[in-house]
Amino acid sequence: MKNLKWREILIAVVLLAGFVYLTPTLFPTLPSWWTRFMPKDKIHLGLDLQGGMHLVLEVEADKAVSNTADRMAEDIKDTLRKEKVPFNKIERVNSWDIQISLPSPDGRTDLNKVMEKFYPILKIVVGETTPDGYMVSYTFQEKEVQRVRELAVDQALQTIRNRIDQFGVTEPDIRREREDRIQVQLPGIQDPQRAIDLVGKTALLEFKLVAEGVSPQDSRDGKLPPGVKIYPMKRSNGTGGRTMDTQIALKDRTLMTGEYITTAEVRIDTQYNQPYVALEFDAAGARTFERLTGENVNKQLAIVLDGTVYSAPNIREKIGGGRASITGSFTMEEARDLAIVLRAGALPAPVKILEQRTVGPGLGKDSIHQGLLASLIGAMLVVACMVLYYKGSGLIANVALALNMLLLAAGLAAFGATLTLPGIAGIALTIGMAVDANVLIYERMREELRLGKTPRAAVEAGYEKATVTIIDSNLTTLIAAFVLFQFGTGPVKGFAVTLTIGLVANLFTAIIVTRSIFDYLLIQRRIKTLSI
Repeated sequence: MKNLKWREILIAVVLLAGFVYLTPTLFPTLPSWWTRFMPKDKIHLGLDLQGGMHLVLEVEADKAVSNTADRMAEDIKDTLRKEKVPFNKIERVNSWDIQISLPSPDGRTDLNKVMEKFYPILKIVVGETTPDGYMVSYTFQEKEVQRVRELAVDQALQTIRNRIDQFGVTEPDIRREREDRIQVQLPGIQDPQRAIDLVGKTALLEFKLVAEGVSPQDSRDGKLPPGVKIYPMKRSNGTGGRTMDTQIALKDRTLMTGEYITTAEVRIDTQYNQPYVALEFDAAGARTFERLTGENVNKQLAIVLDGTVYSAPNIREKIGGGRASITGSFTMEEARDLAIVLRAGALPAPVKILEQRTVGPGLGKDSIHQGLLASLIGAMLVVACMVLYYKGSGLIANVALALNMLLLAAGLAAFGATLTLPGIAGIALTIGMAVDANVLIYERMREELRLGKTPRAAVEAGYEKATVTIIDSNLTTLIAAFVLFQFGTGPVKGFAVTLTIGLVANLFTAIIVTRSIFDYLLIQRRIKTLSI
């Protein structure tokens, strides 16, 4: 009796928790006190059930290594100047080799000392005497290349997740696949192209000086001084639209990047009634921006985003306070998306779309309807078979089956799992497996009754002998489900989630719930016969 009481309390607690977690799914509008103190997560529907977009992106991680080499080449220039080591030229060659040209072979010793002290991650590839002096090529050590590649993919994953969170997509599924691929699923997305632009934009913000003394004709003829490159520039055409203007010559050296940005928000230019993006930098960025504007008064500072110049204002005075702005005749939507990607940060390397699929919401509704219909038909057939074959005991098994479905749905909501079409298939499989445990118990009970035991003794023996077998069979299936969840992707994981939750619920309902019902009937209600 005491054990029965504790089992009844346990069942009541579990069912109450199940109803609490399932309430947000059953009732879309909840009182404010519920959302403050109670769970509010609903059962998430996967892309195949509510429609949306599926993307597989490839991070061009080698480009991240090349970008690191470019920055290091600039840093080496500054270091050699400080250490008073003369050099002719320092540049990145090939993918991530850094070539240093010295005016004389005599500078090799000083160069080696500086490189060993400040850049131990670089190793010498070749060193040779040239007509102009001496040339040394360095490259990254293999472990450093791998580290930068790994960091680039991880950073891209986090950046894309931040952008999508700010974009407002609910229940996105963003995860890493293989070595350099990222899977993005955006359920319920209404504007696929806008989402692609938002996810794929590199958003590399750079501040560069406009090259002085370069005429438009020189730009067209390609007659450029060393360290100067041509960039496209976008300007307003004066009618609210935007046109690609003639090219502009910029000094190749980047004075500052967008890594210091803390805030980027859309504002309206009251004079022209045009949106623009206002930027604020952190303390280090504010100091850097103040220094570079102070050193370049009366020069033009170009604001470059992903290789395109959006504005090139003249610096009239040193700018303090860590504020800047990007104008370019944006639409409100373009300005808002630009602010999102700048707040979320630039991608460390470009991403390439390898796969793109769009699932319409109509197809998702059809999938839900067909999947639920199949599960319902399967459940009705199982219920009918149990009642016809096991009579009253079959009804008890069916009660356990209903509780199993309730706990499975509550588990999906509690763990924030996503219900997919394969997940519905997992539910249909769970329905069959849920009564399988009861079948084992009931057949044991029948054997005990044939031996002449009392109903209460037959129930005790049936559960005692079948429980170990039930646990073993469910445990092996749980191991398989765990492996599917750990190493599977997308639909496979959806199947594994519902199967796992269903199996755990099955152990609870088959061993504890049905046993408690039998004990209640035989001990408290003192029923003398078993309908089995």
